[in-house]
Amino acid sequence: MKMVRHKHVVQLREVLASRTKIFIVLDIITGGELFDKIVSEGRLKEDDARKYYRQLLDGLHYCHKNGVCHRDLKPENLLLDERGNLKISDFGLSALYEGGEGASREELLHTTCGTPNYVAPEVLADKGYDGRTADVWSSGVILYVLLAGFLPFDESTMAALFQKIQAAEFSYPSWFSPEVRSLLDNILVVDPTARFTVDQVKQHSWVTKGGTLPDESSEEPLPSPPEAMQGDFEGAVTENV
Repeated sequence: MKMVRHKHVVQLREVLASRTKIFIVLDIITGGELFDKIVSEGRLKEDDARKYYRQLLDGLHYCHKNGVCHRDLKPENLLLDERGNLKISDFGLSALYEGGEGASREELLHTTCGTPNYVAPEVLADKGYDGRTADVWSSGVILYVLLAGFLPFDESTMAALFQKIQAAEFSYPSWFSPEVRSLLDNILVVDPTARFTVDQVKQHSWVTKGGTLPDESSEEPLPSPPEAMQGDFEGAVTENV
């Protein structure tokens, strides 16, 4: 996580260690969770949902471009700063893959993880999956929740929940616009090879309404893993923390 430097990702500032404990120093994010905002407002207006979703895509695209899959995207892991801007947090289940944005989709992950209501069908299938496309699915569930105020997939038992997810069995509330339905029709797709990529999502007319996403060229590139990790604990380890 210390390798990630982006305006829509919580920055890991330092790792300190004593003889018995490890201390992780993160940015202070004071606006609470996006989940709390949804709970307090019931559901968001399309323009507000679009703002947060665009910021999520911006941070997610940066992570994927630099070889990081989050694997546990949900409103509880999306924080708001003092200006109301979104920051992706909690990379505890994240995974690294070689090659960044150009990495082969054959480099599959095999760890079943994530929060059940937001997890992609292929993760549940336990046959290997691309973490990037799994993140896209989770982002679609988040968008649905932002606009609906409730989950697209929710059942009283895990077996019933997993069955609905693996069949992409859900319905749209009457207030969902045709444009956002079109977008979600291409995200909440069972076949990960047919699902939109982050780039395709970013180019959809619902997302670009009001202007395209900002240029990410000003963001700091990730250092290579060896460079980023070298010395993280050297000098950070102290016996008096």
